[in-house]
Amino acid sequence: MITNAILLAGIAHFGILIASATVPFALNWKDSFKGLPPLLRQLFWVYGFFIVFMIIAFGVISIVHAETLAMAASPLARTVSGLIAAFWFARLMVQFFVFDARPYLVNWIYRIGYHGLTVVFVYLVVVFTYAAFRAA
Repeated sequence: MITNAILLAGIAHFGILIASATVPFALNWKDSFKGLPPLLRQLFWVYGFFIVFMIIAFGVISIVHAETLAMAASPLARTVSGLIAAFWFARLMVQFFVFDARPYLVNWIYRIGYHGLTVVFVYLVVVFTYAAFRAA
């Protein structure tokens, strides 16, 4: 069961990336960033790239090594699961307590996408926290 949950979580990472690809258009980054100095624009894109890279890595690790993560016998597997859980928990906390997306949730598609992603983030936290802390 946990192996399948981790596999689904791996696939969910790639779903998050698909949804994230719409953000620059939905938030009109091209016009919004015009007033920023070039270095700040570059930093924003570089930080975004590193986040995307980590999500890809989490997805690949989850799919390729689902059984290893599910066994929980290895301290490394438990640590990786804990890291992924902590990453998504931090992202959830930012979503709940830092970001105010309400001004951008202007149509039903954005609202469904936003709340759907919230459900996915919770799922990732639950699955990887369970994988990290369950008895071996």
